[in-house]
Amino acid sequence: MVNILFGNNKGGVGKTYVTVQIAHALAAKGLKVAVVDLDPQANASRQLGWKFDPAQPVATISEAIQTATAGLASQVTVATQKWDGEETAIDLLPSRHDLENRISEAATVGAVRRLVKVLDGWQDQYDVVLIDTPPSLGHLTQLGLAAAHMVVCVTEPAYDAIEGAIRFKEFVEQHAADLANPNLRFGGVVVNRVQNVNEHKFQLEGFRDQMGELIFSPTLPTRIAAAEASAAAAPIAAWGTEHATTYDELAQAIIDAAKEIAV
Repeated sequence: MVNILFGNNKGGVGKTYVTVQIAHALAAKGLKVAVVDLDPQANASRQLGWKFDPAQPVATISEAIQTATAGLASQVTVATQKWDGEETAIDLLPSRHDLENRISEAATVGAVRRLVKVLDGWQDQYDVVLIDTPPSLGHLTQLGLAAAHMVVCVTEPAYDAIEGAIRFKEFVEQHAADLANPNLRFGGVVVNRVQNVNEHKFQLEGFRDQMGELIFSPTLPTRIAAAEASAAAAPIAAWGTEHATTYDELAQAIIDAAKEIAV
């Protein structure tokens, strides 16, 4: 079992979409997968087919973190639908906008370890748990970092996004011990929305000089199918495109990197 956090200090890089599609790709490989949505925007929840219904309210990750009871994740888990090729459904700890309220509790003693308690025991039933985080280095992301075993940063080959990725990597390496998670490992970077233009080539070349083998292969090209799959809350494989094969290869590269630290 391994918990993998996806993040970047820069928003708008497609981090949530990549997280969800990697979850689908891993499930299609027969792994038992769960996704923890730590972003108040709840886009990962929506892209996995879940939406909060005020007429039939249910507890979400927000209430679980607030209560911080060991193993409470089991009481807020929802199963998403299976898609062709997936042997198991992807379980989800869903989010909604009120997760933002947990930020004000950051100064509470032990607050950064609340997610660790919530996942205790529950996470052991999965091969991999993917944690989607907001574009921030603040409290919600730190909750995820405290509970993760490996971090994957998602970025674009653009100056600001790359700066955000570098900042994110430095934060993980400098503050893992401060989050009571000294064994946390920065696993690598997914480069998303790559276009065949000179600016992207220039930025990617410089980024490779800085990150080297930490950049996962393959990189992800810009495809209209990605936007369509996101809007439809569906795996990219449902489009039957070559892009799906790219995600299969990327998912394998990420899980291979995680095998060294699986617990």
